[in-house]
Amino acid sequence: MNTARTKPVVIVTGADLAPQAVELLQEFDIVYAGKTPDEDGLTRLCHELQPVALIVRYGRIPARVMDASRKLRVIAKHGVGIDTIDVDAAAKRGITVKAATGANAAAVAEHTWMLILACAKGLVELNARMHAGYWDKATHKSLELNNRTLGLIGIGAIGSRVAAVAAGFGMRILAYDPYASRVLPGVTLCDLKAVLAGSDVVSLHCPLTPESRQMINRENLALMKKGAILVNTARGGLIDQQVLLEAVQSRKLSAVGLDAFEGEPLAAGHIFSGVPNVILTPHVGGVTSDAYVNMGTAAARNVLAVLSESKTATAETEGV
Repeated sequence: MNTARTKPVVIVTGADLAPQAVELLQEFDIVYAGKTPDEDGLTRLCHELQPVALIVRYGRIPARVMDASRKLRVIAKHGVGIDTIDVDAAAKRGITVKAATGANAAAVAEHTWMLILACAKGLVELNARMHAGYWDKATHKSLELNNRTLGLIGIGAIGSRVAAVAAGFGMRILAYDPYASRVLPGVTLCDLKAVLAGSDVVSLHCPLTPESRQMINRENLALMKKGAILVNTARGGLIDQQVLLEAVQSRKLSAVGLDAFEGEPLAAGHIFSGVPNVILTPHVGGVTSDAYVNMGTAAARNVLAVLSESKTATAETEGV
């Protein structure tokens, strides 16, 4: 057990951090928990090292991990989704939770459009057929996006970027977001049912909360147009996966693009494995070299900001 550390400790629930982020945190000892940190391991590590901050890349942060360090003041997400952190438990303990808002917005928006276009144009199937020696020019028909309607569930930093590209394609844009403070010109705000019923392509860009869990369920899928496309680069828990599979197999939906899943990583033989009109990517929408730096530095700055505020508040309380 190492008790000789002279600097405050920041634990990263991952194996690495961008050098630019490490530079920002030079006044701290950075300890890496590894690529697949589990709850027991994180609890032991926090008990041993008493970190002042956690930077969360992988794994879940429940109350028992927080309770293992009496010095913990901030949990900074290396990304935007904080559903893996028990936010209520953190609030009760006076621990601040911060997301790297907008840090990977460009990357996820680009990945979203990759999936939308692959679904609309039949890219995966065409590629496989070409490699198998077929030439389907006389029989293949793809979906033209011009004058079609894109429905966005969530119109924040990522959704807004997706909307801007849709406008360039000549699409109409509907959006559902009860928390939207502003929208781009040309985006029409609607309720969820109107977005689902009126869209040729639906793309999910909202956080996973108790209210949004399995919002794409049997009832709401039934509202969607026959032959519509659904893309999810947000959180897997937004979708009832079994119901989605049924919608794809029945051709209620013509194609689906998924970068997020209820349980990750996907096990062999998952219900979506081998389904030809389901395009799967391993939750890499926000994984680019630029986003890696942006998320790391944003998380580091969030740590510094919260600890600075905490230090100032302590000094004022003590009359320093």
